[in-house]
Amino acid sequence: MAMIPLSILDLSPVSTGSTGAQALRKSLDLAALADGLGFMRYWVAEHHNMPAIASSAPDIMIGQIAARTTRIRVGSGGVMLPNHAPLMVAERFKVLAALYPGRIDLGLGRAPGTDPATSYALRRRQGISEEDDFLERFNELMLIENRGFPAGHPFANVRAMPSDVALPPIYLLGSSDYSAQLAGQIGAAFAFAHHFATFPADEAMRLYRDNFQPSPAHAKPYAILGTHVVCADSDTEAARLALTVDLNIVRRAKGEYLPLASPEEAAAYDYTPADRARIAQNRMKVSVGSPATVMGKLLPLIEATQADELMVTTMIYDHAARKRSYELLKQAFS
Repeated sequence: MAMIPLSILDLSPVSTGSTGAQALRKSLDLAALADGLGFMRYWVAEHHNMPAIASSAPDIMIGQIAARTTRIRVGSGGVMLPNHAPLMVAERFKVLAALYPGRIDLGLGRAPGTDPATSYALRRRQGISEEDDFLERFNELMLIENRGFPAGHPFANVRAMPSDVALPPIYLLGSSDYSAQLAGQIGAAFAFAHHFATFPADEAMRLYRDNFQPSPAHAKPYAILGTHVVCADSDTEAARLALTVDLNIVRRAKGEYLPLASPEEAAAYDYTPADRARIAQNRMKVSVGSPATVMGKLLPLIEATQADELMVTTMIYDHAARKRSYELLKQAFS
């Protein structure tokens, strides 16, 4: 089978003993490497109030990354639309698109990317509804962009500046059957979060394609599969690095959002049988090993989902090991 494009999803992970500031600089470093290696795109996440994740302001990071790279597409994975006024999103991404034409992506998420109190703090000056108002906000974003508000509507003359620049291509992020169908219905490209979804990836991709309605931005469906990979020179080394992933998943299940532990700290942790069951369950969604081992896991997944692109996240402790993981993966895909 022909190899599909390879991309990166970066949450700017904070490791124990390092700082959020260092994590953000490491993201710039990894993005420069990805640009040189020929990855297709580099997306940064939006999370709030999570000590293990430094990426809270994707639009700022996108500008910084695009400025330091030459070829790679840079985007949000994603902007969490419940947190933002649609006009604000339109303006920020038009500014980015004006500065870096043809290189910016606007990935939109339906969740707030945080806990309820933080979500409220982010939105307290907006009209907050308890309902899921993603669709309402998305429609407003599209109406602003397409000048779709009727004459007499208060927003009829509102333009997102610079008005001579189109919004970047829109991708809807999701991890459920609802988001898969919605992405199809609104004619967006779709990025499925296989790395944390409980819904099966192949079924999500099928629902997306079955429901797809062509739109001005996308004439046909385009599906990105987001997945977690830990690749190293040997299976043994990859297994050691992935211990960090195991402890992170156990802690998150207990509501402990701590910085990423070293493999040594993770190895010394006293896991209960329930912890070990959770680790085993999560490991089914993580591809861990040497390039050959990892490809043995990824190829059937790509085949089953018919993904148009693979977007990889690697949440491990050591920055050099993370860079090496992406290097090895790119070589395997080439």
